[in-house]
Amino acid sequence: MFGPLSFSLAPQVAKSRSVYNLLKPISDWYAQASGYRQMGLKYDDLLLEERDDVQKAIGRLNERESYDRMYRFRVASQASVQHKDLPKEQWIKKEDDVRYLKPHVEEVWKEDMERAKWDSIQVQKK
Repeated sequence: MFGPLSFSLAPQVAKSRSVYNLLKPISDWYAQASGYRQMGLKYDDLLLEERDDVQKAIGRLNERESYDRMYRFRVASQASVQHKDLPKEQWIKKEDDVRYLKPHVEEVWKEDMERAKWDSIQVQKK
């Protein structure tokens, strides 16, 4: 897997308190500086929809999550057209920026891997 769902050092960093305490302020600063929260987007809104696994995962979202996702895209598009960030009270707060799509994408990926594992029959003519 490539992209934000690929190999991550986060579990190893989280295990080491000193490394975590060193890198946490940098990661918070970077997430704030990237500007997606100021546009009203969550981290999982940035995943590439062209990937098959992400498309399947988006299809598995419940109605409310799907509606909220489309609303965030429309608000961000309008802010982009106006070349302005949203008012500060409309920014996504750090604690509200949860990974709502990642569990679905990982589930689709596991299903694809299992399908590839079991779909290994080779038909041969006698």
